Amino acid sequence: MKLSKSEEELMNVLWEQKKAFMKDLLDAYPEPKPANTTIATMLKRMTDKGFVGYELFGKSREYYPLVEKSVYFSKHVNGLIKNFFNDSSAQFASFFTKETDLSKEELEELRKIIDRQIENK
Repeated sequence: MKLSKSEEELMNVLWEQKKAFMKDLLDAYPEPKPANTTIATMLKRMTDKGFVGYELFGKSREYYPLVEKSVYFSKHVNGLIKNFFNDSSAQFASFFTKETDLSKEELEELRKIIDRQIENK
């Protein structure tokens, strides 16, 4: 299951805050802030999709993520690799290193990460 762009923005706020009431979520948005009803609708959809849970405090709901950011991001990246790079991580890595503006230092750091992963296998 995937989130829309606006749901991802809201989810990022929730991942950052860990737990939040509607007011906290609205306060985290820059101006112009979305309407309360917009946030409420997105939270309902995200709850229905299984991304967000909540705890009732009287009539107020404290929302919290049910999916970790790293898990969501990993599935998203794996979907990109499958759909756009013929399910080839090597093609993705080649595209990523050629088409992004990585510095020499960033590429060297990436090499270290890959070398550590190879050692761990």
